[in-house]
Amino acid sequence: MTDRTGKFAGDDPFQIIRDWMDEAEQTEPNDPNAIALSTVDADGLPNVRMVLLKDVEDDAFVFYTNYGSAKAAEIDQAGKAAFVMHWKSLRRQVRVRGIVTREEGPQADAYYKSRSLKSRLGAWASRQSQPLSSRGALMTKVAKVTAEHGLNPDRPPFWGGYRISPVEIEFWADGAARLHDRFRWTRSAPGDAWNIERLSP
Repeated sequence: MTDRTGKFAGDDPFQIIRDWMDEAEQTEPNDPNAIALSTVDADGLPNVRMVLLKDVEDDAFVFYTNYGSAKAAEIDQAGKAAFVMHWKSLRRQVRVRGIVTREEGPQADAYYKSRSLKSRLGAWASRQSQPLSSRGALMTKVAKVTAEHGLNPDRPPFWGGYRISPVEIEFWADGAARLHDRFRWTRSAPGDAWNIERLSP
């Protein structure tokens, strides 16, 4: 692919994203792996929220959540999602759209065990997105699950990962006079070859 600047070096979009994230780790004040995840409910009304991207695989992106959450219900219903990563310090962003499947095997177990003990117990205690009477009630639940599951809890069956296999990735980098650089990678289905094109700013 010709007509690309050094910021877009290479023909692997996942490696470009890894490189950009590595740069962002040096410049962003916190959470350079934050993504704004977009889903739609059964009526087609969109939802968006910030989550942390935990893995950039060779052909997909992985994040984790409670399977009882609103985002999980919408993902399971639609089987699709989109997200944007924006790094203000670098003046860059990445937009992704794709097909979503669950990650609830050994990889999810390993990530869960890598979390702090308080975060692991919090995953057991929280019924994410459900009404909560008070913070005191939540802390009582934390104490209860701590007593039940001890200091080395297994991953809850209602908590795990989602893998987004993209069919579209768009890279955006700030340009002088708002003449930005934009490149869109598209494919018909995960695993297919990419088509790459430059877009007008």
